[in-house]
Amino acid sequence: MVDSYNKGFPVSWDQLHRDGRALAWRLAEIGPFEGIAAITRGGLVPAAIVARELDIRLVDTICVTSYDHKDQSEVTVIKGMTGDGDGWLIIDDLVDTGKTARVVRKMLPKAHFACVYAKPLGKPLIDSYITEVSQDTWIFFPWDTDLQFVPPIAGEEGRTNKSNDS
Repeated sequence: MVDSYNKGFPVSWDQLHRDGRALAWRLAEIGPFEGIAAITRGGLVPAAIVARELDIRLVDTICVTSYDHKDQSEVTVIKGMTGDGDGWLIIDDLVDTGKTARVVRKMLPKAHFACVYAKPLGKPLIDSYITEVSQDTWIFFPWDTDLQFVPPIAGEEGRTNKSNDS
């Protein structure tokens, strides 16, 4: 986790599925949509969940790079879309600083932009989201993590030795 992120927010597959379905419930009231454009790679799983729940079969991708496992870099569009986005739903996992959202908004200004998670700097650039986290929170998505031992919050120093007290 980068130094500028003070908090970690782990998201399990189950939680992502619940949050994706919650996003679909919210979007069902706004639609119908002609199709979904998933922002790769983070938006692929939420887009699949929303597409299933809203029975949308037309799914495309907007392929960008802007993150590595540590921090953000410049946004590079690898594959875009034509048109102005009218009738389309853009799905991403997270809007953070808004760098990617700005580029995609410029590309498809009439699309409805939805994310599962939103941070304060990026939130004004999207139309719908489910969960807001603070700007200094790093979200650990299930595709980026693995199960491993995590020490208790109190740690070893917080334990008392009671073996001789009995």
